Amino acid sequence: MAIAGAQRKQVLKVLMISLLLDLISFTFILPLFPSLLSFYRAQDPSPNSLLNRIFHYLNAYKNSFARPIDSRYDIVLLGGALGSLFSLLQAFAAPVIGHLSDKYGRRRALLVAMVGNILSVTLWVSATDFRTFLASRVVGGLSEANVQLANAIVADVTDEAHRGASMALVGACFSVAFTFGPLLGAGLSTIDIVTANPFIVAAIVSLALIALETFYLWACLPETHPRLTTLKQETANEEPDSSKGKSSSVKKESASSTPAQKPHTNNPAILNVIHFLFLLPFSGLEFSLPFLTTTLYAGTTTASPAALNGRLLSLMGLIASLLQGTLVRRLPPLITVRAGVVACALSFFCLARISSVSGLYAAGALLAVTSATVVTGLNSLGSFEARDANRGAVMGRLRGWGQAGRATGPILFCSLFWWAGRETAYMVGGAGMCIVAVGVFGFLKSPVVQPAVHAKTQ
Repeated sequence: MAIAGAQRKQVLKVLMISLLLDLISFTFILPLFPSLLSFYRAQDPSPNSLLNRIFHYLNAYKNSFARPIDSRYDIVLLGGALGSLFSLLQAFAAPVIGHLSDKYGRRRALLVAMVGNILSVTLWVSATDFRTFLASRVVGGLSEANVQLANAIVADVTDEAHRGASMALVGACFSVAFTFGPLLGAGLSTIDIVTANPFIVAAIVSLALIALETFYLWACLPETHPRLTTLKQETANEEPDSSKGKSSSVKKESASSTPAQKPHTNNPAILNVIHFLFLLPFSGLEFSLPFLTTTLYAGTTTASPAALNGRLLSLMGLIASLLQGTLVRRLPPLITVRAGVVACALSFFCLARISSVSGLYAAGALLAVTSATVVTGLNSLGSFEARDANRGAVMGRLRGWGQAGRATGPILFCSLFWWAGRETAYMVGGAGMCIVAVGVFGFLKSPVVQPAVHAKTQ
């Protein structure tokens, strides 16, 4: 059930601004992982420290491979392990948060999650040792819910005809934040005002953005759950100038209306499995790019591997944001998912064979298409299968399965990368993505979209 035009636009505006604040704050830390972990390792060089004990187990893992892994990759591998931990915690938390948002409302669930985010970044501000930093990542993984609740809110306030376009805006926020957030975080990390914590400026700015976002959501975001909202809802049989007194009866009827009983076009369980199987190799590919850049171009180009990675990621973010702001918003979600999966399979096979920087950029462009399409499209398809009463839980489970794939993909893919070599790893990843393509083309259908009501209010 869609929300009336002006109110819907206001909700989407609040949602997009808050997401940009959240995701820019979230991405501050991404380029800092190597420096952060090196700093904490230097702070406590004792063999019995938590960080050095983790490195001990990491070295045992590395030594199990036939080919040696240079010690310069230790920090990168540990950073990836922390990223996997964050995703694993989200895999458990997302369905719970989604269920709570169905029971108590989106706004309340989001504000409670924001308290957890504030606590997480506060721990980072005060983190002068690895234990505190690790605690901040654990709290953040358990409380990060902005993206999944944003998708649920978009589904609450839009009709089926406009849902895909609105969800593409969520993806565009991701692309914009991942294009500029890491650059801002890296720049702020160069401001050293506290010797005991040289990253405190970046952490404080991140905390300020999260606090501003929380206040903005508290002040401006209304409740959107159809059972709890006071926003005016559109109905097919309601005249544009109908009296406000009808709005309460509209809400009562919405819970038992015939559309709520319609059968699934795509079984949510199939969508969950496809989301998991897609992010399993895709996240491994994303994480392996720094290794690939270093092994291919060390000593063969004047640019550093870090600079190459930075330019590649910026290009991918720019292409993805342009696609989401234009083409993806206009295409049916199933078409975007199919295009993205095919582009990802091609990028895997390309990366298995490339031997030049231009080849790397070509594969990056294909990955940008994938980043702009697949997850956004799957979220849109999932929203069509959710009902008013369980939308948060359905969207939460879909995100949870995806995060489970994102948690395990880097570990499995990098193990294959170092055990069997680059070509074998990417060929296996490409074959896995072809299996995902078979599932997308063979099992998913385009939902029947109800025509938009009251076109002049859209």
